[in-house]
Amino acid sequence: MTPEERARNSNARGGVPRTAHRAALTATRRAVLGGGLGIGFMTLLTACGGRAVAGPQVVVDGPPQEGGAISIGFVGGGASDTLDGAVATNLGDIARAVNLYSTLLMFDHEYALQPMLATSTAPNDDATVWTVELREGVRFSDGRALTPRDVIASFERIIDPEDPKSGAAALAHLDAIVETGPRTIEFRLSRSDTALDQQFAMYNSIIVPADFDTANPVGTGPFMLESFTAAQSTVLRRNPHYWGDDGPYLDEVTLLNFNDTDALINALLSNQVDAVAQIPPALVDVLEADERINILDSETGAYLPFTMRVDRAPFDDARVREAFRLAVDREGMVEQVLSGRGTVGNDMYAVFDAAYPADLPQRTQNIAEARRLLTEAGYPDGVDVELVTAPIQSGVVEAAQVFAEQVAEAGIRVTINRMDLTAYWTDYLNYDFSQTFWYTRSFLPQTMAGMMPDAPFNETGWDDPEFIALVDEARAETDDARRDALTREAQEILYDRGGLIVWGFANQVDAYQSYLGGLVPDRSGLPLSGFKLHEVWIGDVA
Repeated sequence: MTPEERARNSNARGGVPRTAHRAALTATRRAVLGGGLGIGFMTLLTACGGRAVAGPQVVVDGPPQEGGAISIGFVGGGASDTLDGAVATNLGDIARAVNLYSTLLMFDHEYALQPMLATSTAPNDDATVWTVELREGVRFSDGRALTPRDVIASFERIIDPEDPKSGAAALAHLDAIVETGPRTIEFRLSRSDTALDQQFAMYNSIIVPADFDTANPVGTGPFMLESFTAAQSTVLRRNPHYWGDDGPYLDEVTLLNFNDTDALINALLSNQVDAVAQIPPALVDVLEADERINILDSETGAYLPFTMRVDRAPFDDARVREAFRLAVDREGMVEQVLSGRGTVGNDMYAVFDAAYPADLPQRTQNIAEARRLLTEAGYPDGVDVELVTAPIQSGVVEAAQVFAEQVAEAGIRVTINRMDLTAYWTDYLNYDFSQTFWYTRSFLPQTMAGMMPDAPFNETGWDDPEFIALVDEARAETDDARRDALTREAQEILYDRGGLIVWGFANQVDAYQSYLGGLVPDRSGLPLSGFKLHEVWIGDVA
């Protein structure tokens, strides 16, 4: 597909050209486009006294409407882009996973578990066996009926020792999956796991046919594949066999990769795309000034932590890690990096988890104590560190720059090594001091993915025996109150001596043309209502 074809303005809603929903560009839009993005924004901000004046919110009127096609843009992607949702990592991969496939369970917009392909999932008394009952009448996009054997094959594929997928570590205790009826399956575990149902809802726990072929992907999601070009575009069309009661309303969705934010925003303002994922918070005021663009601002549990390798100097000393945490001005980070669109963090994750220790003292910047701790650890003249960063997520590089400025007074001298995306991901688990990003997760699934010794993304080299014992006990505990108490203890260890600097939780901020309906706040941290694009439609504006 050529750039001209991607930018076409002939997509229709029920046969009506989409131009009927796109009036001429406003003066705001002309200002932004004039002379390039940077000059346009500078002109607009100057004219508005440094802050754009928000235009009136335009909303879609009436119920969901059938038909039409939209394009969605995001920054990122590359040659490693995949159609295999079981190994999804970047935004494009995740968008494809959510829309081509389904999982047994799902997280709703409030990040609460809901049925999906499974109508029920229930553990036995000690959570060593989980019984799953499948929904009736589900068909794959090629028309074949979903069977228990497909579910079994899907999970066997994830844990395949010859080619383990992203969720394999969290399922290492899976001994057997057994079909026990026409629509029932037992997951038999080598040890108790009270959080297995949360793994069922992860976007990478996709259910596929037993003969799944990545080159010709078949799923039970709301859309099916029309075309795919890595690092460029994906075209999805409505799945006529979709099992859901609502949607998809659109006939077609195109996912477009962009190399940088300037190109992404210009594509939105010039109507090349209908919605864009993850806009820089600093641009919200400017975009809101255009009455034809709406902002979707969702409070999430997503975070952009700094990662300190606890098994390497200088971070093998807990006093150094504490000094780094105390050198950070967290409120300043949220304000400068996220333009205030986020909440202050306290070096623990899973903020929406019922066991999150919100009552622990909030860390604030304390330069004197940071200096004292560094001196006590053997660094009286301060410490030199390299911070490896890359534009892996909106705000990450900016956070590195702000961090380096904030901590200098404490004697922490930071050299920023900014890499391109390809180079960064090649060796990212081996950097002494770096950054990463995580979307919303509850404590146990997050821990299994990123904090256990055998976790696929153990970015800090964390291997704390007390922490591990608490996590193992929590996974086996069937009493909710007791499990929460164990989780809290594990969180406190991260707070006291962990290798993460969780300075804040970022709002997910997206922008879309006002004629789109169905986009609502979503806690997952994934863009555009968690990429649930079957809920989106093209409508008339009030």
